[in-house]
Amino acid sequence: MFTRLQRFYNSIKLLADVVTLALAFGVAYLTRFSGLFEFELAPPLEDTLAMLAGVLVVFPITFRQNNLYTTNRTRTHIGEVFEVFKAVVLGTVLLVAVTFFVRERYSRLTILLFMGYAFVLVAAQRVAVRAIFNALRRRGHNQKTILVVGAGELGLRFIHTIGAHQELGFVVTGALTRKPEKVGTTIDGVKVVGMISELCRVLDERPVDQVVIALPLEEQPLLKGLMDDLAQYTVDVKLVPDLINYVTLRGGLEEFGGLPLISLQGGPLHGWNLVAKRTFDVVVSTAVLLLAAPVMLVVALLVKVSSRGPVFYSQERMGMDGRLFRMIKFRTMAADAEKGGAQMTAEDDPRRTWLGSALRRLSLDELPQLFNVLIGDMSLVGPRPERPVFIEDFRKQIPKYHLRHLVKAGMTGWAQINGLRGNTSIKDRIDHDLYYIENWSLLFDVKILVRTALGGFLSKNAY
Repeated sequence: MFTRLQRFYNSIKLLADVVTLALAFGVAYLTRFSGLFEFELAPPLEDTLAMLAGVLVVFPITFRQNNLYTTNRTRTHIGEVFEVFKAVVLGTVLLVAVTFFVRERYSRLTILLFMGYAFVLVAAQRVAVRAIFNALRRRGHNQKTILVVGAGELGLRFIHTIGAHQELGFVVTGALTRKPEKVGTTIDGVKVVGMISELCRVLDERPVDQVVIALPLEEQPLLKGLMDDLAQYTVDVKLVPDLINYVTLRGGLEEFGGLPLISLQGGPLHGWNLVAKRTFDVVVSTAVLLLAAPVMLVVALLVKVSSRGPVFYSQERMGMDGRLFRMIKFRTMAADAEKGGAQMTAEDDPRRTWLGSALRRLSLDELPQLFNVLIGDMSLVGPRPERPVFIEDFRKQIPKYHLRHLVKAGMTGWAQINGLRGNTSIKDRIDHDLYYIENWSLLFDVKILVRTALGGFLSKNAY
């Protein structure tokens, strides 16, 4: 029921957003071509419909990437308005980028007006919907009561989660425990009303709509007796599995052919997330390549004339799902730098050329990796790829190291813009990489790229 209600609630928000976006586009079109601005013939109807279709596809995707279709009771009205603003700006940028490659340019003023109208109307609609749901909840409409069996850490976490999602209309009216000293106390505002062995008495005294069993693994033998007791009552029964300590990245419940599966770890990139990130990589890397082509040509000439050896240097690295690929860089070391075997770079590394030191400091040696992004070996943003020869040692030293390969390797990343490059803590880098994977969104990628462009590629540790 929790999932069904959450999906129903989110589908209402999606439908409301689609209607509001269509209205904003219509108002922008009428404003632009109604004579308020310099007269201009309206674009053909098919172009306008195609642009509207683009709006209704791109914007819901960007809204989803900005977590506007998740239930988040901790987000304030102002916080939601700010998230809407960021999502509208990002959606407009992506819309312009996509239409640039597939159609002639649409009226730029219309798109600009649409961005303003979309922000105002969607933000107003979101605030109004929240106000309506809050009013309904305050009046106690359509609330479901829950009794939690288990007053330990797992039960506390469930009660806290229910409190953070009040828009779903659930109220925890009590909890049961195995410890007599806990009876009569409260956990997160919920009273412990009895012992687990008193389940039938409690249900007779205070009927509830649902019973949620939240017991630790060591108390799972109680489950059979509890289910025998609950079979005498017409209540919904839910089980919270005690697997929190085993969940690493993006765990959750899945279903396959009617069989429930609990995912303990997984990557964020699947379905539309994968399509959105790949589209973003191709569009942005193509644009950057066109802008950086003169710089890359100059660097290539300097590398060629400054030292003996090839202009480019390719090196085997490990990427997504452990696949190996050849990463391309401008050569920054002597041609025979690794005749003695692979080794990590160090400060004042004698193998570097005089030009190589400057290229590394400015990260210009990384520019050819844009080709790796275009062909799909890498992404613009992600954990930096390591050489297979070093990875085995890292895996032994750092638990969860392999989880960084759940996404594509990146030209830049959360660790890099926080100064973790070169001879810095591997553990700190992995912690930042896992934080990025756990919290990935397209907007997070944009944030990292902006910080990289504003100087994040400069580092005293880049050598």
